[in-house]
Amino acid sequence: MYQLYGIQVLRAFAAFMVAVHHVQPDAAVLAQRSGASFTPSHLLPWMAGVDIFFVVSGFIMVHSSEKLFDTVDGPRLFLLRRLARIVPLYWATTTLFLLVALALPATLNSGAPSFLQIASSYLFWPTLSTEGQVQPIYSLGWTLNYEMLFYALFGLALFLPRPVVVQAVTLALIMLVGAERLAGPLPLPFGFWGQPIVLEFAAGMGLALLRQRGFRLPGEYRWLVAGLAIAILLIAAPLAGTLTSWTTFLLHGSAAALLVLAAASGSGQSAPSAMVRGLAEVGDASYALYLIHPFAIRGLREVFLRVAPGWPLLFVLVALSAAVIAALLVYHGFERPMTRRLRTWLRV
Repeated sequence: MYQLYGIQVLRAFAAFMVAVHHVQPDAAVLAQRSGASFTPSHLLPWMAGVDIFFVVSGFIMVHSSEKLFDTVDGPRLFLLRRLARIVPLYWATTTLFLLVALALPATLNSGAPSFLQIASSYLFWPTLSTEGQVQPIYSLGWTLNYEMLFYALFGLALFLPRPVVVQAVTLALIMLVGAERLAGPLPLPFGFWGQPIVLEFAAGMGLALLRQRGFRLPGEYRWLVAGLAIAILLIAAPLAGTLTSWTTFLLHGSAAALLVLAAASGSGQSAPSAMVRGLAEVGDASYALYLIHPFAIRGLREVFLRVAPGWPLLFVLVALSAAVIAALLVYHGFERPMTRRLRTWLRV
């Protein structure tokens, strides 16, 4: 199956948005310690990168699993391939986080986790953290708890005939959200799984079906759709902190769906430029960028605190660049080879 460069570029954009969100508080710490000025950027709602990831995930599961539909071994192959892709790097970063917490507890913002919290983190099971939030010990893993729910539902739905797989997963997600809305707050894990953000997986699946049925847009219309998505994000940015889970879903989710529509509705016949290929390579490493960037940011913050605390803007540029470089190194040196080894070992 050929590569959709637009989707890969969008994955790079989504991961970079999350990194921008996380680098700014550390830049503010530098400014506060040195007396320098630093104004955080609220140009976009940076954490909307997660919403883009979820819509992209829904799209990719349908697009990349097309040959698994209506096959006896489809559910097993799908779930094992997803585990081989997701588990190694997440377990590695979670373990690294625990080691840092033991060695340098002052550099972290959380208390010591319990055994139950640690076990739940490795098993992708939603549990309350030491801060009373529903997130694993390595907090970025909250998105993977949603992803694993989606993978489980999608894998089970592959037992069904092809025409109803997407509909079955969508119905299950709607039922979870509906139950939380009508009878909530539900106990964990259902109260966590029942948040409207999970409907973004359904949006991505729907867009994949649209593409499979031949829907395409000319280049100028795709840019128009992307422009509309960015306009929605610009409108949503000043509202950060005031949005509910539903208004966040409506604004961030609709923008994410439009961006995926723009990225996925091209013909795919023209050769990509060198810049697009470069961004697509960062998109390949977007999972690593998402999980690795806090280590690069926090490590460089400690360096800048000692050698250049009065340069918060320089810190932002260096930290983001280092995060991208580290992600590419981790992707090529660990994530991709480990995934291949696991898939060979699991025979998938």
